[in-house]
Amino acid sequence: MRAVVQRVDGASVTVTDESGAHTVGEIVGEGLCVLVGVTHEDTAEQAERLARKLWSLRVLEGEKSCSDVGAPLLVISQFTLYGDARKGRRPTWNAAAPGEVAEPLVDEVVTRLRALGARVETGRFGATMRVSLTNQGPFTVLLEV
Repeated sequence: MRAVVQRVDGASVTVTDESGAHTVGEIVGEGLCVLVGVTHEDTAEQAERLARKLWSLRVLEGEKSCSDVGAPLLVISQFTLYGDARKGRRPTWNAAAPGEVAEPLVDEVVTRLRALGARVETGRFGATMRVSLTNQGPFTVLLEV
C-alpha cells in the first residue's frame, strides 16, 4: 500500500452525478488528506499498519499527530499512485489493484482508523472526484507499508 499524506488546513471531496455536484467528504481545520493506492499483493494487515501509521504520524503543527490532537483525516482511494510512466508518454496502471481488491482494503484503512478513535471522512470509490485542499506548510509525505 502506498499513501500520499498532506498536512492540510481543510479539505473536501466533491462528486458530480446526474443531480449535480455533492460534497461527499470534508474536514475543517488542521488534519490530514490521505490518498491511498493499493497494489495486487496488499493485505488487510498492511491496511491496519497504514492506519496505525497515519494515526500516529507526527506531521501536524508542533510535531503532533492526529492521535495527539484529535485531528480529522480525509481518506481518498487513488489508483493512480501505482501508475508507471518510466517508458513512453502514457502511464500504465498494471501495478494498481482492481476495484474488487482495492476497495475493501481502502475501507479497511478507514475502519481501522475509526477503531483507533479517528474522525475520518472519505471520497467515493471509483467516482471521478474533485479534491480541494489547503496544504499547510506545504507538507507532503509518501508512505509505503
